[in-house]
Amino acid sequence: MKRHFLSSNYDKTPAVRVRKEDDRCWMGWADVSAEINRAADVLGGGVRYVVVECYNGVQDGEVLTALAVGVKHVRLVNSCDAMRSAAEIDALLKDDITDDEIFGYMTRRHIDCYFDAAKVAHIRTELAALKEGIVLLYGVGAAWVAPRIDLLVYANMARWEIQLRYRRGEVGNIGVDNRTERASLKYKRGFFVDWRICDRFKKELMPKWNYLLDTHVAGTPKLVTGDAVRHALEDAVKRPFRVVPFFDPGPWGGQWMKEVCDLDRNQQNFAWCFDCVPEENSLLLRFSKSDVEIPSIDLVFAQPRALLGEAVHGRFGDEFPIRLSRYDGWREPQPAGTSPHGIHSGEVRNALYAR
Repeated sequence: MKRHFLSSNYDKTPAVRVRKEDDRCWMGWADVSAEINRAADVLGGGVRYVVVECYNGVQDGEVLTALAVGVKHVRLVNSCDAMRSAAEIDALLKDDITDDEIFGYMTRRHIDCYFDAAKVAHIRTELAALKEGIVLLYGVGAAWVAPRIDLLVYANMARWEIQLRYRRGEVGNIGVDNRTERASLKYKRGFFVDWRICDRFKKELMPKWNYLLDTHVAGTPKLVTGDAVRHALEDAVKRPFRVVPFFDPGPWGGQWMKEVCDLDRNQQNFAWCFDCVPEENSLLLRFSKSDVEIPSIDLVFAQPRALLGEAVHGRFGDEFPIRLSRYDGWREPQPAGTSPHGIHSGEVRNALYAR
């Protein structure tokens, strides 16, 4: 018997409202650059180091080009110019990445592993000779290369968006040009190495963010204050909230979620809905002008005890130990007498996976 659904009321963009006093959002590269220039001018004279630290997956072609044009500077430093060679990075991380198609080891390395100490020292020596103006440092590990940080802008990126960019061949892993490599291998390297290192460095920097830069939507940058983000994360753990679900097709995918969740009818199918995977889902912060997207794992990093409780935090640390996903797949004919509301093979199911 064919089922008929009412119009979907599934909220695909749940958000946490920011405090009224924090409701400032600069949109578009012109306004973003103007605000960075204003904040740098407030710092006074002399050399001012404006650092734009990036997570893996940020589109350098757009972001670096726009900031290089819009932010007034006397010197631009791209962190990749201070990195080891790709061959050196591969050799250094080989034991964690492994030759296996799937399995690897969670790296214990830190952001310094990508960098050549001699190159970093040379850049810092050159910068020490400057007497006036803004030095703009950009990229993954830019905050590591910088002699000091006078203004810190963090260009964030959620892992689900990174995976989509991997699939489209738009970005690769840190320090290597592997954009054309299979997406599964880029994902594996990100999961075991790049994201772990970026997360460790992010946690050090979060209390120091002056601004957060959201570039998840190409051509639509959004800049908000670090205080606005930190306050919103403090508020989120004191109220019910949801992360942003994401959907993906698969060989066994079906059509049920298209109707229930009001998804793109032109897609062949949807096999997965990930509705509570903070490591990969996003969290939306609602400003009056727009929603700003951040990785939902940032909430776990910023408020681990308040979110998880002392016992769970004591066991898992700042990791979220539960996953909630749904799947939609092939359905067997419904046996006679089975309730039309009962769950049977192929129905969307909720599953909790404890690590």
